[in-house]
Amino acid sequence: MTTTPAERLRAFARTRASLDGDEVTYWWSGDVYSWGPDEPYQRIFGFEGLNVARLVVDTEAGGEAYRLLTREAAFYLDPTTREILETWQGLPVVHVWNDPANQRWRPFPIPMTELGGQVCFSLEIPLSYPSPLPVSEYPVNSAGDTYRALELFQFFADRADLAGTAPSVPATMSWSRMSPWLPWMERGQRPGGLTFHCRGRKLASYAEVPERTRAYIATHQPEFAHAPSEWSEPNESSWTYFRKLHPPR
Repeated sequence: MTTTPAERLRAFARTRASLDGDEVTYWWSGDVYSWGPDEPYQRIFGFEGLNVARLVVDTEAGGEAYRLLTREAAFYLDPTTREILETWQGLPVVHVWNDPANQRWRPFPIPMTELGGQVCFSLEIPLSYPSPLPVSEYPVNSAGDTYRALELFQFFADRADLAGTAPSVPATMSWSRMSPWLPWMERGQRPGGLTFHCRGRKLASYAEVPERTRAYIATHQPEFAHAPSEWSEPNESSWTYFRKLHPPR
């Protein structure tokens, strides 16, 4: 379907966002499982979230390169009722409020699998860096001095849509993530962690986000209904956000 890294990046950009700079909302839903040595896997949370993005040409990079400006919010749910949790085992739940969650894109051979009438773009992102929550400062909240996780994305689009000229094409997605215990769970250095398993789609507009979720965002952090207007860094994560809420003493 595409031959050069630049062509493939352009196809992926139309799948993940929109070449004309319009805001694009992805919404997803799934579950979070706990795991540990000699322990059964347990579904402990439902999970629902969204990402609102705007794609812009990266004029500083030269060539065909982009910046993806995004905010993302996600919420831990009761695994049975799917209601947004405010507490868990007596602890206050800290939801995901990542602002920004930006990306720089350069042409590279994005893994792509042709699936009959569909195309799948896959991204496998292993993470390893000094934790924003070192154990010496956060002994109850930190699993270790190095943050390690694995993010696995798949974006699916129809070949016929990608053969057209529209700046954005309909798409679905899947996302899996292996991570340490969340800081607010207060598991310290207990062995084990979490696995997230979700699926979702590109929406026609933010108005298609479930009403319950839109209402929660409007009440708590209404700016998450839109993508950022300008590039900023560094990105926010659940770990850096927790540190902002609970600065070291």
